[in-house]
Amino acid sequence: MGFRRRVRRRALVAGAVGGAAIAHHRAKKADEQQADDQATADEQSTADDQAQYAPAPADPADELEHLAQLHGSGALSDEEFAKAKAKVLGT
Repeated sequence: MGFRRRVRRRALVAGAVGGAAIAHHRAKKADEQQADDQATADEQSTADDQAQYAPAPADPADELEHLAQLHGSGALSDEEFAKAKAKVLGT
């Protein structure tokens, strides 16, 4: 084999090996980016799920009725009932 032919062959082999290494590196980077994107999407999905299933704010009238029942049954003292009622009414 001539010198030039050996040099060209080595260049082809080195290029193929180098190209494979570059392709592997790019694929690895793409996989890492995809994993990061998936993690971000999962976090966003979890936040959306938590917001979606949050209980609706209590109706003040229902809350006052419940407090009155607790007060009537003796579970709340007059002072506790007054504080809770003021909190519900925002005063």
